[in-house]
Amino acid sequence: MYKKLITIAGLVASFVIGFYFNKFVENKKPNENIEVVKTENKGDLKLGAFSISLSVNDLNASKVFYEKLGFNAFAGGMEQNYLIMKNENALVGLFQGMFQGNILTFNPGWDENASNLEQFDDIRKIQKNLKNSGLTLTSEADEKTEGPASLMLTDPDGNVILIDQHR
Repeated sequence: MYKKLITIAGLVASFVIGFYFNKFVENKKPNENIEVVKTENKGDLKLGAFSISLSVNDLNASKVFYEKLGFNAFAGGMEQNYLIMKNENALVGLFQGMFQGNILTFNPGWDENASNLEQFDDIRKIQKNLKNSGLTLTSEADEKTEGPASLMLTDPDGNVILIDQHR
């Protein structure tokens, strides 16, 4: 009789603890400790298609790796020592022996399919906005020209950003 009483008390205690624990978990919101800070977008710059350009040691090994991630060759060629790999809207450029480090790349005037956008911000407008914001550029577009041009800057962590307009 004593064993039955202990067993029943244990079951009741387990039920009560489980009930209160479940209520605690249900009331906890996911990511409630993350603060979302909305900032004002100054200038609403249209930077175009985004990709990351990776400096790779072995273009073929990198191609095989990214194909296993679901990417397909989209542009470039092995004989040119670079490939642009695409998976839906994601673009990864693989470059062998062309530059050191990795580069964040934006292409004003293009979408992620390298199709021309009807409306886009010319690189000179982007450059002017960046300079007016107090950013230091490591290379600049010639403001007296039109069409293709590029500029570069470095973020606070040393990541190189290339803004490269092709048209």
